[in-house]
Amino acid sequence: MKEYDLIIIGSGPAGEKAAVKAAYHGKQVAVVEKRKDLGGAGTNTGTLPSKTLKETALYYSGLNDRGLFGVDKELKHAADVQDFFFRKNQVVEQQEEGIEKNFKLHNIDTYVGIGKLKDRHTVVVEGKDACELKANNILIATGSFPFQPPGIPFDGKFVHDSDTILTINKFPKSIVIVGAGVIGCEYATIFAVMGAKVKLVNSREDILGFLDREICRELKQDMEKAGVEFVFGSRIDDVEILPEEHEYNVHAKLTNGEPIQAEMFLYAAGRSGAVKGLGLETIGIEVNKRGNIEVDDTYKTAVPNIYAVGDVIGFPALASTSMDQGRVAVTHMFELHGLEKISEHFPYGIYTIPEVSVFGMTEDEAQEQKIDYCVGRAHYKDMPRGKIMGVKEGLLKMVVERGTRKVLGVHIFGKIATELIHYGMDLVEQGATLDLVISRVYNTPTLHELYKYAAYNAFIEGHFLEEPVGH
Repeated sequence: MKEYDLIIIGSGPAGEKAAVKAAYHGKQVAVVEKRKDLGGAGTNTGTLPSKTLKETALYYSGLNDRGLFGVDKELKHAADVQDFFFRKNQVVEQQEEGIEKNFKLHNIDTYVGIGKLKDRHTVVVEGKDACELKANNILIATGSFPFQPPGIPFDGKFVHDSDTILTINKFPKSIVIVGAGVIGCEYATIFAVMGAKVKLVNSREDILGFLDREICRELKQDMEKAGVEFVFGSRIDDVEILPEEHEYNVHAKLTNGEPIQAEMFLYAAGRSGAVKGLGLETIGIEVNKRGNIEVDDTYKTAVPNIYAVGDVIGFPALASTSMDQGRVAVTHMFELHGLEKISEHFPYGIYTIPEVSVFGMTEDEAQEQKIDYCVGRAHYKDMPRGKIMGVKEGLLKMVVERGTRKVLGVHIFGKIATELIHYGMDLVEQGATLDLVISRVYNTPTLHELYKYAAYNAFIEGHFLEEPVGH
């Protein structure tokens, strides 16, 4: 039996970063991964694949270039599903190779197999590298898997979850997507841009309830232009798969009794913690109904030497936060100097077409908190860089406290919104004012000028009498 300072179960973003940090500080680390490929869902079935498919859809559709340069690009042959997955497969392979190289660089041992807790210090590996490992500390970073509502005939061919949708062997002409959260909205825009007829069904009366409502309206309007049909306030019942020769292979009913049908169905109904088979019950660690492990603010479980991080502990279940959770857990378990807690606030990035990214207070939240506020807006199409790029949609919105002129929130809908948000994040966290934003010089033409023009717009909307001053 080989002994380590730390055994990590799972090699996704949380597990990888925890392993590398511990090894960097001289700890002997083992990583147990059930797949032959490293990287977990973040690399293989979630973050990277779906975001790469978004870029692929833009490339093959020519959406960003259509009509801009007088001559439209043409493909030598119509893109098929193998073409569609080509770049995704390349990116996934490169990321897997990068993680493997990182582990070798830091002398981290990897074991392929299912990790199961025998006791609080022992992990049994079942599978290719079957063995028993022992360690002073254990970190659970097993991630999550798509929740499959009961009674739905998931077959991985016509009825999919967000994992199996990455294995399709042909493009659907029509698809029903159930669930209008982040995953559902991202795939709705991808399939719509690729020419599929998309119906997005949600039990609530809107999409993405955490967004600023104005930004949400902008996204919905653009999705409708792309051909996405929204079905709100409904659930799906009586799902039936018909033989392949039918035009619509999946038939179902909405809760109001109306029929709904398509070539494929995709359920984006949330995710559950991947804890099955870990043996948590044998050592006194309980999970909730979604399989999430409860931890304290250092990511310690009910068992003092066992920690858990990433999707398996639930919200926020983002690759970005999971990475730092892994680093923080290692800091505490080995009493190291360094990152002791992750930031309380973090940006959200939604990789729809176009993207959405937000940080800080929404207009609704300002109203609820009875803050005297104003709003500044700048549109992509009005920026010189926006004209060069030919973008017709896109909005940067600032929520500003009127009395202090402090930026309380930044909300962006448009191309590379997920890149642009980080300056807005710094403005909010530093308590920066409109005066600071206006006094800064930005490269021109760039989309970053959206910040300056939104700030000037806030001065107008806020009815500020005096001129903005530099800092």
